[in-house]
Amino acid sequence: MLEKYNFSEIEAKWQKKWEEDKAFKVVEDPDKEKYYVLEMFPYPSGKLHMGHVRNYSIGDVIARFKKMKGYNVLHPMGYDAFGLPAENAAIKNNVEPAEWTWGNIEEMNRQLREMGLSYDWDREVATAHPSYYKWMQWIFIQFYKKGLAYKKENPVNWCPSCQTVLANEQVVDGCCERCGTAVGKKNLSQWYFKITDYAERLLDNLDTLDGWPNKVKIMQRNWIGKSHGAEVDFAIQGREETLTVFTTRVDTIYGTTFMVLAPEYPTVLEMVEGTEYETPVKEYIDRCAHMNEIERTSTTNEKTGVFIGQYAVNPFTKKPMPIYISDYVLMGYGTGAVMGVPAHDQRDFEFAKKFDLEIVPVIDPQDPEVDLNDLKEACAAEGIVINSGEFNGMNNQDAIQKIAEVAEERGIGKKTINYRLRDWLISRQRYWGTPIPMIHCDACGWVPEKEENLPVMLPTDVEFTGKGESPLATSKTFIDTVCPVCGKPAKRELDTMDTFLDSSWYFLRYCDARNDEEAFAKDKVDYWMNVDQYIGGVEHAILHLMYARFFQMALYDLGYVSQEEPFKNLLTQGMVIKDGAKMSKSIGNVVSPAEIIEKYGADTARLFILFAAPPERELDWSDKGVEGSYRFINRVYRAVYEYKEKYATDAAAYEIKTEADKNMAYWMNYAIKKVSDDIGERFNFNTAISTVMEMVNEMYKYKEGEVNSALYGEAIRNLVIMLAPFIPHVTEEMWDHLGYEGSVHEQRWPEYDESALVKDTIEIVVQINGKIKEKINIPGDLSREEMEKIAMEDEKVKGLTEGKNVVKVIAVPNKLLNIVVK
Repeated sequence: MLEKYNFSEIEAKWQKKWEEDKAFKVVEDPDKEKYYVLEMFPYPSGKLHMGHVRNYSIGDVIARFKKMKGYNVLHPMGYDAFGLPAENAAIKNNVEPAEWTWGNIEEMNRQLREMGLSYDWDREVATAHPSYYKWMQWIFIQFYKKGLAYKKENPVNWCPSCQTVLANEQVVDGCCERCGTAVGKKNLSQWYFKITDYAERLLDNLDTLDGWPNKVKIMQRNWIGKSHGAEVDFAIQGREETLTVFTTRVDTIYGTTFMVLAPEYPTVLEMVEGTEYETPVKEYIDRCAHMNEIERTSTTNEKTGVFIGQYAVNPFTKKPMPIYISDYVLMGYGTGAVMGVPAHDQRDFEFAKKFDLEIVPVIDPQDPEVDLNDLKEACAAEGIVINSGEFNGMNNQDAIQKIAEVAEERGIGKKTINYRLRDWLISRQRYWGTPIPMIHCDACGWVPEKEENLPVMLPTDVEFTGKGESPLATSKTFIDTVCPVCGKPAKRELDTMDTFLDSSWYFLRYCDARNDEEAFAKDKVDYWMNVDQYIGGVEHAILHLMYARFFQMALYDLGYVSQEEPFKNLLTQGMVIKDGAKMSKSIGNVVSPAEIIEKYGADTARLFILFAAPPERELDWSDKGVEGSYRFINRVYRAVYEYKEKYATDAAAYEIKTEADKNMAYWMNYAIKKVSDDIGERFNFNTAISTVMEMVNEMYKYKEGEVNSALYGEAIRNLVIMLAPFIPHVTEEMWDHLGYEGSVHEQRWPEYDESALVKDTIEIVVQINGKIKEKINIPGDLSREEMEKIAMEDEKVKGLTEGKNVVKVIAVPNKLLNIVVK
């Protein structure tokens, strides 16, 4: 009697056995080719969502498949455990961030194990554990010694709600990406990493990342924002200092009639001190401090600004030009000083009109629609150079090169490259993060903690108010220490690190996760790295992936790793949506993985989420689709148990005796070939599963006739193996029931027989004027001409064309024949 598919019993049984056997534990093996597959680790919020399930199911199929293909597979998991939510929970619920975090990790561990994921749990890391952040602090110190970490006072992005600093990348449309509050500016002394030292390498190396999606590489290129141009120095009348401007359009310099500085420009207050302009300038600067970058750079805003009472001298025309400050100029790009060319830049044009400044056209676009003597708006700056002295008559593109050369010759400028990328601000005024291991001594300045004293532990005697400076300042045990250099009383840094640092090297720690003596042993990292397949959401295209690449390059330069790039191949999986919208509590369309697992089992959840859409596309949740996946597993389960009861044989090999046998052998080998290619080459898991479903249909048809037990047994065996990466629990159960030795996940992936894929006859579709009318059997692998000749002589086809004028015949070999008739 057929045993019922009891998923809850089966899944619990095999999860327990895998854990007891440490089935997925892996060690370095120089005799085996390694494969490192990694999904981006989660923040321990306490509950898995469907995005997690999709991400981890994709990785698990790849890991299990590669293991069955003979690779030594590293497939680890851990938690990006520091961050603001734990601190907010502490404030809201009066619970320690550590207690909240470790409780959530315990719950998520349980859920991940329920999914049947093949992780080597002995390598689990949590970034909030001292055994991890000790080495995070050690890496910070190595970066500091190399000159990559420095401290400076700067206007920073400040979220008034989160009461913390945000990196440029964490400001979305002028708002905090976490809470949506409008972001302002605030002057703070902060720690930075010199990621700009790596801008060119980060850009150039993108060309080596053939396994990355183009869209991600484009996003990184745009963020780095390389632009070729020139720096030109403008003297200030009556002052020794000069204003240096970066411009990509030095060909328009003769049209410069005013200068505009960012309100934050370092010497603005010095230039207006004690003058009549000091008060209005200070008031304007204060107003700008409350605006975000989107507001300041909006093209629809009316232009505002204040004259600072100083004049710059155009180095080519020698004319004095008024200097203004205005909100539309930012310190974050170029030098914070802009030359105003109103004839050829719309923002400058609007500014000049507002303040009645001179407008001098210097490029003639040779457009009859444009009156250069009466411009109504800025005109296109492509054409012939005019009003530019010795450069008149040149094509403006040639003039860009020539004027830059002349500026260099005269010592007033130089050709240069600028990057949009800014240095990485890593200080945070929060508690639940890695303490920055720096100490300030009045005698020695800022010095790193001694490495033998690491980790600098997070204190527990802190107060959480959610406001003001870092909660570390409330600790009575943390701030006071002694200088590691001179031994005098000193004070610790009170800021913690941006949590993006923790996730910028965790893939290296997985290679040697239990090492107490160093962050990782180089020989182990050299064996496993780089990550062969990295999987995660495209929302991490800029932040996390850029930072991780920077860390890897810096550690490479320091000699700690041998690979310059961390991730060889990248897969960005699509979002899981329902009813056309992202799953959200507010919309009420959230489907909980726990509910699906309870009702249908983890194997069904995995199968549906892998079958419903290609991994890089959005997946629209379907309850019917889940039920269909559950029915399919039951169908396979019945076929396996029925085979064991009715057809099982000890025969070692099968012989093809009938046409039905030949068709069954074809489908088995076709499925092996297609599934192997779909998983191994393209990650088309949906079409791989679809192919297995077709094979199962053919197996059920085959059973209706005389069954060749040895052949059918081979089909059953290969079916279970091919489904093992997708539905690991039930395939393990079926493998065991069939009486095979060991685990199905330890089996070698099957090879297909090429000769079985050659069909003597094939079924093709016959269309009349594009509409399907008939199906006929003809010999396989015919040329177009042979196929057309044989098909047109078929009695069924003759009947379809009788009495009609055949205009054209279109033959697609092995597939269809379309007959166009009148």
